[in-house]
Amino acid sequence: MTAAKKVLDKITSYSSVVIFIAMVLMVTYQVIARYFFKSPSSVTEVLTRYCFVWLIIISATYMFGQREHINISVIKDKLPKTPKMIVSIIIELVTICFAGLVMVYGGFTIAKMNLVQLDTILHIPTGVIYSIIPICGVIIIFYSIYNIGLELKTNKQ
Repeated sequence: MTAAKKVLDKITSYSSVVIFIAMVLMVTYQVIARYFFKSPSSVTEVLTRYCFVWLIIISATYMFGQREHINISVIKDKLPKTPKMIVSIIIELVTICFAGLVMVYGGFTIAKMNLVQLDTILHIPTGVIYSIIPICGVIIIFYSIYNIGLELKTNKQ
């Protein structure tokens, strides 16, 4: 599982960097096209918007994998070893439920529903754009299962 996690970490981190670089380049092009050539590009505007959404979702997925996501750990950190492990596992189980229901099931449903609707500017199905939600949901579930195994392994030592 550790090898799979490392691969997913690289994929999500490199994807975030590539998307961010693409966004910077598209926004730079957009500014140049708008102010110097007086011809704004609607394609780069829409692509930048979609890239921003993908960047947020993929980066959040990466943060779940690194266990660096936003949390309030004041109470959990003051607990003894075993109750702390139990609370951490419960948090991971809640994360699995959320990612499974909202991101995987809901994301797959919305992506499937929108495969027939085309984006007016890019002329691609909007379901393709929404497809990142269930993909990242599956990765978050993997990370949470990995984290539960890590908690159990750490607590045995």
